[in-house]
Amino acid sequence: MEHSTQFSTLSEVEADWLIVGIWENEEFTETVHHLNGKLANALNRLKQAGDITGKANEVVTLLDPQGIVARRLLVIGLGKRDMADRASLNDAASAAARSITAKKHHRLAFALPEGVSEQEWDQVALAIGVGLIQGCYGPGLRKNQQDRFPPDEILLVAPPSAPEEKVRQGAERSRIEGEAVQFARELVNTPPCDLYPETFARRAGDATTGLGIDCEVFDEKWLEAERMGALLGVARGSDKPPRLVVLRYRKGSSGRTLGFVGKGVTFDSGGLSLKTNEQMVDMKCDMAGAAAVLAAVVAVAELRLPVNLLGVLALVENLPSGRAVKLGDVLTTRSSKTIEVLNTDAEGRLILADALTYAVEQKVDNLVDLATLTGACMVALGAEVAGLMGNNEAWCRRVLAAAQRAGERAWQLPMFSLFDEMIKSKVADMRNTGGTRYGGAITAAKLLEQFVGNVPWAHLDIAGPAWAESDSATRDAGGTGCFVRTLVELARGYNGD
Repeated sequence: MEHSTQFSTLSEVEADWLIVGIWENEEFTETVHHLNGKLANALNRLKQAGDITGKANEVVTLLDPQGIVARRLLVIGLGKRDMADRASLNDAASAAARSITAKKHHRLAFALPEGVSEQEWDQVALAIGVGLIQGCYGPGLRKNQQDRFPPDEILLVAPPSAPEEKVRQGAERSRIEGEAVQFARELVNTPPCDLYPETFARRAGDATTGLGIDCEVFDEKWLEAERMGALLGVARGSDKPPRLVVLRYRKGSSGRTLGFVGKGVTFDSGGLSLKTNEQMVDMKCDMAGAAAVLAAVVAVAELRLPVNLLGVLALVENLPSGRAVKLGDVLTTRSSKTIEVLNTDAEGRLILADALTYAVEQKVDNLVDLATLTGACMVALGAEVAGLMGNNEAWCRRVLAAAQRAGERAWQLPMFSLFDEMIKSKVADMRNTGGTRYGGAITAAKLLEQFVGNVPWAHLDIAGPAWAESDSATRDAGGTGCFVRTLVELARGYNGD
C-alpha cells in the first residue's frame, strides 16, 4: 500500500473515496465550506437536516457527488475540537476506513482537518495516517475469500497553506508506525498452530533483516546453560521448545540504553491449572507484549531514531503434559532466586523473571516490560486501559506521558510495600500468586520487581487493551497492536529529542 501527500483544494482531489472530517457544533472550516459550494450546498442541507452532526466517528456517505473530482465522499465526525487528541483523530480515521474497505478501491484520500497550529500538523498527519492503516485491515488472515480490501494508496490531503515539511514528516512517520501496529496485530491474530516460539523467532529474524538491528535467537540448550529455570519450567509442558530473542539497535550517542521486555506466551492453556474453554479461546493473544516490543523496535529502526535499544522476547507455550510444572514445584531463576509455583496459570511472571534479569545484566539504563499478565488488571481498569506499575516514580511518569502523547490509555497502580508480604513463600524466596483474589495485578508486578534491581523499571499490564472481544466503529475484534506507538514515542524522547 502506497502512502502519499497532496496540497490542494478538496474539490480537485482524485480518489475513489474522499474523506472529510467535521467538528461537532461548529461551522464548516474554510476548505469544507469551499467543498460544500462545489457540491451545491449538499453538506449544508445534510447538516440542517441533522444527518451531519460532527459527533465522534459518525459516518455519512455521498456515493455520487456532483461538482468534485472524487468518485465518492465520506463525512466523518471528529467530535468536539477542544477534546481532540491523537486518540480521537486516530479513531475517526479508523472508523472511516473500516466503513469503506469491504470493497476494493485504488485510492483513499483523507482531508487533514484545519484549525491546528503550525507545530501540530505533523501530529495530525501522524494520528490520521495510523488510524487509516488500522482501519484498512481486519483479522481474517486465513479466510478463503477476503472481506476487507486495503486500498492501493492512502493519500493525506492538506490545504496549500499547510507547512509541507511538517505534513510530510507526519505522513511518513504514520506509514512506519501504522505498519508496525498492523504487524503486531497480525502476529497476535495468527493461529497458534502457525505461531509458536520457533516460528515467532523466525518472524523476528525476517522482520529485522536489513534494518540495522542485531537479532539473536537462543534455543533451549542455551537457556539451560544460562540457568533460565523459570522460563524453562513454564515451557516444559509443551512439545514446542522455548526461545529467547534478543534485539539490539545502537544508534544513540549518549551511551544510555533503553530496554523493552515482552511476554511471549504463544498459547496459554493455563498448564495444569487448566483454563476453561471460554477462558482459553483467545489465548493466542498471550504473546501481545512480545509482539509490541518486536514491532516497536522495527519501527524505531525504520524511523532511524538516535537511541540505543535492547529488546528481549521471552517465547514459550504453556500446556499441560506429564512433564509440565506442578503446583508446589519450586523453580530456580537465572538470578538464583527461587519461586514456589502455586498456580501454573500465573506463568507470565515466571518467564519475565528470567527475561528481566537478562536485560538488567545487559546494563540497560531504563526498562519497560509489556505483558498480558492478569485478569485482575481488567477487573480494576476495564478492557481499554493498561495498568502501569514500577519502582521509580519519575520513570513511571515518563512512560505515562509517552502513552498520553501516543493516544493510548494507561493508569498507574500503587506498589506499596504491604503487597510484598502477599508473595512471600514458606518454602522458597517467593510464590507466584498473592494467595487471594485481591490486588492480583499488583502482586504480579511485585514479583517482577524482585528481578530488576535498581534499574528504573515500569511494567505495563496490557491484558485488557491487547485484545478486542468484538467489533466496534473504530476497530476490529482480535489483536489491537496496543502500545507499539507508546514504545516508539518513549524511544523518540528518550535522549531528550
